[in-house]
Amino acid sequence: MAEQVLIQFRADKALKQEVTEIYERLGMDLPTAFRMFMARSKMEKGLSFEAKLPEQTITKTEAKNAFYELRKQTDDVPEMSLDEINAEIMKVRSERKG
Repeated sequence: MAEQVLIQFRADKALKQEVTEIYERLGMDLPTAFRMFMARSKMEKGLSFEAKLPEQTITKTEAKNAFYELRKQTDDVPEMSLDEINAEIMKVRSERKG
């Protein structure tokens, strides 16, 4: 077996907890996931995922303005009752079966 070394680094506590839960659901612990990441990085000779800046970025203000603009566009859409919503769902389901 190859010589083992200890690797330590700092990470955000909430982030660590979230990814730990993800890996546990996949049936592994965090150290195993990191070992897999390192092995894959070796095979790929780099990151095993794409790491690039997005084509276009949007500021929080621009996103908020776009959201409110879309909301304005739906102002004239009539509200539906629960019965109407369920009727539409049933119609689509019957069309899929039919």
